[in-house]
Amino acid sequence: MNTKAWLEDLRNSPIKRAMPVLSFPSTSLLGITVKELIDDSDKQAQGMKLVAQRTKAAASVSMMDLSVEAESFGSEIRISDDEVPTVIGAIVESEEDAEALQIPPVGAGRTGRYIEAIAKAVELITDRPVFAGVIGPFSLAGRLIGVSDALANCYDEPDMVHITLKKATAFLIDYILAYKQNTGAAGVVMAEPLTGLLSPSLAKEFSEPYVKEIVDAVQDDNFLVIYHNCGDNTIAMIDSILRTGAAAYHFGNSISMKEMLTHIPDDVVVMGNVDPAGQFRNGTPESIREETLQVMGECCGHPNFVISSGCDIPPASSWDNIDAFFAAVDEFYQNAQR
Repeated sequence: MNTKAWLEDLRNSPIKRAMPVLSFPSTSLLGITVKELIDDSDKQAQGMKLVAQRTKAAASVSMMDLSVEAESFGSEIRISDDEVPTVIGAIVESEEDAEALQIPPVGAGRTGRYIEAIAKAVELITDRPVFAGVIGPFSLAGRLIGVSDALANCYDEPDMVHITLKKATAFLIDYILAYKQNTGAAGVVMAEPLTGLLSPSLAKEFSEPYVKEIVDAVQDDNFLVIYHNCGDNTIAMIDSILRTGAAAYHFGNSISMKEMLTHIPDDVVVMGNVDPAGQFRNGTPESIREETLQVMGECCGHPNFVISSGCDIPPASSWDNIDAFFAAVDEFYQNAQR
């Protein structure tokens, strides 16, 4: 499909379908654990199909599993039954480690399974675009180096960080191109949240050029990159983020979406930012209704705004809350038409 035209239609529509990052809660629809979900491409595709059948989401978005790429490099992963997988420890502790780091082939670890899942989901979901989920380059480098060490080493060992970033970027280009060439996906949602902890000047040096390199290598009218960053500093670094050239941008609930929209051109789609943990996971149908209506009330005056979750919706989130989110979106537009 011409995904660029789809995005333009979404932006131009007076009534916009919500586009939350909603995949992990398929575990409760399937009656399985997170471990079972991430181990089985058929279950991932079936879960995405069940979510699409239940919701009016503008697109089907795969899991935001930020451990899969690091695992393919050799990182140790902690997996549980009801939480998103996480990376344990670091495998790059020096410039020598960075130089010796091997770029894995696409298909290493679970990457092949995730590619298979998207190909299967595209076959099952034919009424909306399907987006794969990938990590961003600095966020991947941070998992290989260790999050706190990566942040510190932007000052202390910048060469080590850049070497790791170059290898992370090379792998991510190959990985995303595999989605593009082999699955029929409409694009990827690239999660780069660790960059949100950097200063604007460090983000300009350690994230922007690498994200831009990936976007330039993979994006065209039929395959889009949606950039996600749920960090605290995204408003301060928005000029750098926009220079990456991604087709659309997705921000978390740690910032004011109302303020963020004042910094973005009206022809650039911006998504966010209902609290995934506070509302989808731990809220009530009434509290998520109130927050959704509040965000939409503040932001839907901008023609480029699309309501979404602020980040990946946690696996154990209540479907009563998820359903209430979509109901609130319908309520807002129904009231707006009166």
